[in-house]
Amino acid sequence: MLDDTLKTQLQTYLGMLRQPIRLIASLDNSDNAAKMRELLQEITALSDKVTLDESGDDARKPSFVIAKEGETHGVRFAAIPLGHEFTSLVLALLWTGGHPPKVEQDVLDQIKALDSDLNFEVYMSLSCHNCPDVVQATTLMTVFNPRINVTVIDGGLYQDEVNERNIMAVPATFLNGEMFASGRMLVEEFLAKVDTGAVAKEAEKLNAKESFDVLVVGGGPAGASAAIYAARKGIRTGIVADRFGGQVNDTLAIENFISVKETEGPKLVAALEEHVKTYEVDIMPLQRAVGLSEPKQADHKHGGLIEVKLESGAILRSKSVILATGARWRNLNVPGEAEYKNKGVAYCPHCDGPLFKGKHVAVVGGGNSGVEAAIDLAGVVGHVTLLQFDTELKADAVLQRKLRTLENVTILTSAQTTEITGDGTRVNGLTYTDRVSGESKHVALEGVFIQIGLVPNTDWLKGTLDLSKYGEIEINNHNATSLPGVFAAGDVTTIPYKQIVIAMGEGSNAALGAFDYLIRQ
Repeated sequence: MLDDTLKTQLQTYLGMLRQPIRLIASLDNSDNAAKMRELLQEITALSDKVTLDESGDDARKPSFVIAKEGETHGVRFAAIPLGHEFTSLVLALLWTGGHPPKVEQDVLDQIKALDSDLNFEVYMSLSCHNCPDVVQATTLMTVFNPRINVTVIDGGLYQDEVNERNIMAVPATFLNGEMFASGRMLVEEFLAKVDTGAVAKEAEKLNAKESFDVLVVGGGPAGASAAIYAARKGIRTGIVADRFGGQVNDTLAIENFISVKETEGPKLVAALEEHVKTYEVDIMPLQRAVGLSEPKQADHKHGGLIEVKLESGAILRSKSVILATGARWRNLNVPGEAEYKNKGVAYCPHCDGPLFKGKHVAVVGGGNSGVEAAIDLAGVVGHVTLLQFDTELKADAVLQRKLRTLENVTILTSAQTTEITGDGTRVNGLTYTDRVSGESKHVALEGVFIQIGLVPNTDWLKGTLDLSKYGEIEINNHNATSLPGVFAAGDVTTIPYKQIVIAMGEGSNAALGAFDYLIRQ
């Protein structure tokens, strides 16, 4: 199961175990059980602190628990955790074996203080790049609190279970048998939902912070770049973000980032965060901004302070602000889209594609993201129908050539999607209008992946500063907005091209503009 490189890496990690652990396997006679047994045997062969016990009798077969020696409580994998989940497997082994996690002590204390029985079930796919965060968050909680359990379930391995529960998007998390959350979540977000006092405590801590010289709102490429450039000027810098990395977290292949031939979104996000942390930047994650005030007079020599209000109720103050809130997936806004979201309507082909193995799906959108999604899905699903509103595809020529070589892809141009249909529980088709003939047509299918571009995250700024007719923040050559002391950068602004490398340049320009503003006050 593991190649020589992975075995060498894993053996190094297992050398960090501080106490013995046991792998308790529940196996049957299936091919997947044989593969799981092979993986577990390979792991135990790499460390004398790991033993294999095949006496498990869990209802889910094949599966295995990683437990401390002499115990049965631990993290259960109803999966063969390779692919994107190999890191999750390694961390589960290390944490169970006593190796300390790289999280704040406050987080561990909060986990240990939870005093209710929590039974998580996390459905994932091995190709999902958002799933490991959820798996690792619930793993951490399970390892450090005996009243918490998690079972990590590969949707591709347990397809019947996925169908029975109508799971059509991953990661999907159930708590005590009920749907708890859909999508990427960090451990702090889990704690905020299960520990009712966590939000108020965090808001109190944020309210007590001193004012910043530069406060960056948003943690994508533009926000990270702005924070680095500001911090290098030696001024007090903070960055507040809903999630670090923004849309880049949802991007798989990146092949146009100059000097890096090929990388993946999550890897780039990790590198961005690591770079930011090398400077004295106050990072405040999992916080959503909901309001922005004009500068208010303060009793110090630098004059007014701008206030940023957060969803938690906290208020942060700064002499200057850089808005880098990015953009989100654009909705079709047709009947059935909202009703069947996560029930066949999806926006992440890499995450959710494996759940539609062998099925007929549609991709709406003929730009780079749409064509890349169709190519990706064609290797997993039975058939892909790509619908493009315009008369021709807009994707790069190299992508179009690849797409047209795939036998299980149908391309429909001049096709206006008008409705996504379903049976009340899941998608069963899509209706579109042929813009040449005017005829309405219907395609029977089981999934719709929407890839029609982005919408700037500026709803919270309406009426505060000048926005374009598309809702983008209007900026000048210094990235200044219409509000004194407030700058903006990246996909949220009126720059015409929405690219990672451009957003980074814009972030640095905004930071330099903010610094120039500060020294002139």
